[in-house]
Amino acid sequence: MLDPRIYRTGFVVAALALVVLAFSLQNQQGPLGSTLAPEAFNGQNVYSAMTTIARRDPDRRPGSDGDYALASQVDQSFIQAFGKPAVSIDTFTGRTVDGSRTLENVVAVRPGMESGSVVIVAHRDALGSPALASLSGTATLLELARDLQGETLNHTVVLASTSGSQGTSGAIQLASTLSGPVDAVIVLGDLASAQVHQPIVVPWSTGQWVAPPRLRNTLAAALGAQASLGAGTTGVAGQFAHLAFPFTLSEQAPFGARGVPAVLLSLSGDQEPAANAPVAGPAQITALGRAVLQTISALDSGPTVALPSAYLLFDGKVVPGWAIALFVLALLVPVVLTTVDGLARARRRGHVIWRSLVLVLAAAAPFALGVLVVIAARLLGIIVADPPGPVAAGAVPLDGTGIAVLAVAACVVIGALAGVGAIAARVRPARPEPAARARTRSSDGAVAALLLVMCVVTIVIWISNPFAAALLVPALHLWLWAVNPDLRLRVPVRLLLVMIGLAPVVLVVLYYAGTLGFDPLQAAWAAALLVAGHGVSLVAALEWSVVLGCLVSATTIALLAARGSRAEPAPITVRGPITYAGPGSLGGTKSALRR
Repeated sequence: MLDPRIYRTGFVVAALALVVLAFSLQNQQGPLGSTLAPEAFNGQNVYSAMTTIARRDPDRRPGSDGDYALASQVDQSFIQAFGKPAVSIDTFTGRTVDGSRTLENVVAVRPGMESGSVVIVAHRDALGSPALASLSGTATLLELARDLQGETLNHTVVLASTSGSQGTSGAIQLASTLSGPVDAVIVLGDLASAQVHQPIVVPWSTGQWVAPPRLRNTLAAALGAQASLGAGTTGVAGQFAHLAFPFTLSEQAPFGARGVPAVLLSLSGDQEPAANAPVAGPAQITALGRAVLQTISALDSGPTVALPSAYLLFDGKVVPGWAIALFVLALLVPVVLTTVDGLARARRRGHVIWRSLVLVLAAAAPFALGVLVVIAARLLGIIVADPPGPVAAGAVPLDGTGIAVLAVAACVVIGALAGVGAIAARVRPARPEPAARARTRSSDGAVAALLLVMCVVTIVIWISNPFAAALLVPALHLWLWAVNPDLRLRVPVRLLLVMIGLAPVVLVVLYYAGTLGFDPLQAAWAAALLVAGHGVSLVAALEWSVVLGCLVSATTIALLAARGSRAEPAPITVRGPITYAGPGSLGGTKSALRR
């Protein structure tokens, strides 16, 4: 049914796109230079402030009394440095791991002589106690205010203390209220831990954008000069995972998603340090604080950095996102061409495509119902905590209510799949035929419908996120042959091809589970929280429901195709003389004569 010649021809386009990809590699932009002597930063003041705050306000959950008390202290420190008119408190209702809470962002503005601003952000809340390492960002923010109060700046410097760090509520609110052009955002995370987890400079966002290389390299150069620390890198596979499924826990993410260059500086990487994490002495804090101060000076005196974009770093080179998107689209061409030809063949053979198309789409309905169960649980108040962004494992405990929601969603999915299977089993060919041929005809029509749906959903995903669509490319190519009834493949081989097709998606999930410490149940709960808090859009959830439905259909069709390929060929019912080769064998037929 599927023509391998058309499939091979489609790779001509992929080969041309590969050439374009190879010639699209670019050099990274170097770091910006600094003119400010960063020796003014005093790490001993930071260390003393950390220990004092931890002793006075050990409980600083978002919206708690300790959180408000620390916000008041930050407000007073900013007023002493910049004056009362330069400081403001933004009070808002934010969604946190404890439910909706009244939160405060404290913002101080140090005006510059030119347009543009550099924003320094640190969160002050913590889920554990005393969380000394988490306080290092806030304490560093207070020291930076003292260091910058007498400086003449080209660009405006904004210092912001936020709350609601798990789920990034405060950062989301700040990103929506910043005025004027923002040149760069530096988020201060853990600057005091005794243990270092790479990467220290985190550029990811919750969109398809990554902080520009110049901003990353400027901060990395300052770290090397002041603290003798490397910024750390993420492998190509990890970078691809972050672009395909944008998932990050830290507060630079909302800024990057809005197109603002933003990075996180944290010795704990993308995760929040443990509440009892051991801290280093003032010397390390001094070195990291001076690196921040040097970076601020470099951004203030240098040219404006580029906007965030989608790219990969490979062997020191920048691979632009547009070239990757073009290559992914070119890899879809062989499957699309083969699918169009297969649809035409199926229609010529009398297959009713729409009936199989309905069954393939029906296989996606159970997964969509599972998504709706989670959304309904949130609307009914069963899921109380719905942070607007990803949260760390255990930040929202999986209690009995959460287990019940997951169990109901799983039962709905399984029950609906059983119902769809029962309906599909009752579908019969339009006219009576032998069993083997009926299976083959049904399989042929289903193959065309499955490939059509899979191609369409992959192209739709490609429009919004080419990196996510790239994860489905192996499935498209392998399923094309796994469900082909013309190939004599055993059932295990066909099922293996189906499973390997979705291996990239599984590997991305395992990557996040490993790096962020999720077990399978916590990963399912984190996915439910993302859906409930709209960290994953409803459209994206439905798109991937269709992909899972195609997986179910591909598995079923592969089994049917394997049975059909083992069936005996149909008996020959029309015979002629043994030496007669058919019409036209001895010359032209009347139908072939030119009229």
